Amino acid sequence: MNKNSKIYIAGHRGMVGSAVWRALKADGYTNLIGKTSSELDLRDQIAVTQFITSEQPEVIIDAAARVGGILANSDYPYQFLMENLQIQNNLIDAAHKQEVKKFIFLGSSCIYPKFATQPLKEEYLLTDTLEPTNEWYAIAKITGVKACEAIRKQYNKDFVSLMPTNLYGSFDNFDLKTSHVLPAMLRKFHEAKAQGNTPVTLWGSGTPMREFLYVDDMAESVVFAVNNVLPEHLYNVGTGKDITIKELAETIQNVVGHEGEIIWDSEKPDGTPRKLMDVSKLKEAGWHYKTELLQGIEQTYAWFLKHQAELKQVKLSK
Repeated sequence: MNKNSKIYIAGHRGMVGSAVWRALKADGYTNLIGKTSSELDLRDQIAVTQFITSEQPEVIIDAAARVGGILANSDYPYQFLMENLQIQNNLIDAAHKQEVKKFIFLGSSCIYPKFATQPLKEEYLLTDTLEPTNEWYAIAKITGVKACEAIRKQYNKDFVSLMPTNLYGSFDNFDLKTSHVLPAMLRKFHEAKAQGNTPVTLWGSGTPMREFLYVDDMAESVVFAVNNVLPEHLYNVGTGKDITIKELAETIQNVVGHEGEIIWDSEKPDGTPRKLMDVSKLKEAGWHYKTELLQGIEQTYAWFLKHQAELKQVKLSK
């Protein structure tokens, strides 16, 4: 791709999409396009087809999805399945029919079986049952991976899927009802500190292990995929290192400066016991993460503090 290649980033206002936009700009790309959900409903097949036909991008990066944590997946299973299927299928099919040169599909490590051998390798896909707490989202994302693989296999097109581990960073979702574990903890500890270091209650036992990747590093992996023709259809993106949820909580507590008690509600679900990615394939291809967890949490908290006024608009779940 040359630096003037037209690149459409679906979901360019979200945490991942906005990071990809910044990273591409920093790499010298000058012809980026994006549409808000009010301007283009990606669930509308006709609207998506018309948009791709009109704009004729050379590259499409699919960073658009309905996302959330265990509670959101449990409360809205149909929306997590159907809306994600609609979004990705409309984009993939339009890209194929309009001869888009490169399509980069972004998914999640939740596509892998719940009890798969650790670390998770790309070839473990569809070898066992999924984690029930997010299977609706996972099934949608697996479908996207397989659609891109099918197009690549049948038509020899440059469609590639990048599966990141748990992401966090600037523009994350800090709504306590719908956010993922790291931003939810960060907000809880911040507000407990502000209320006189009151106790913080967290879900589960604290024993599950999780891997976390700073979103700007994820964006750099997308730029790498734009700049290179990758030989395989599916790549894990992560650090290859994990910690317990308890260790994560204590790290965030220290960064925030909260001095109160942490209470673990063991009656709430833990989710998958461990999710560590084998990131050797992408590392061998030439990409490696840069930001260590402590540094990333510090940068995320600094962003959170800077944008508190906007975040106060979000309704809290008590």
